[in-house]
Amino acid sequence: MYSTEIEVRTGSEAVVHDLTHEAEAFLRDADATDGLLHVWVPHATAGLAILETGAGSDEDLLTALDELLPRDGRWRHRHGSPGHGRDHVLPALVPPYATVPVLGGVLALGTWQSICLVDTNLDNPVRKVRFSLLAG
Repeated sequence: MYSTEIEVRTGSEAVVHDLTHEAEAFLRDADATDGLLHVWVPHATAGLAILETGAGSDEDLLTALDELLPRDGRWRHRHGSPGHGRDHVLPALVPPYATVPVLGGVLALGTWQSICLVDTNLDNPVRKVRFSLLAG
């Protein structure tokens, strides 16, 4: 298995960060042919999603998360910025992993699909993302 970890700077506001280009670069470095790309975020307050970006879906996801998990004082987990407890619930809805087939060295994503880091944690502006290739 070939694996590497990258660092992503997400800043100080909630983001959907497209990782597709980084995943493609990883596959080139791995001389990938066929297999599975596994993406993992080793954080308790971030997740991964496969979705369309740039046409509003990324902002729609953040809006939906704000509605489902409001940044307010209802959360029992209270350290960090106000409402930070909701960030610890996020990975139950947006899991910290994704697996994508790789065929002929290319991600088998749909036309509008991207691999995205979803980070709503305002207290942690730097994230690690691990790419692992299980060759077929």
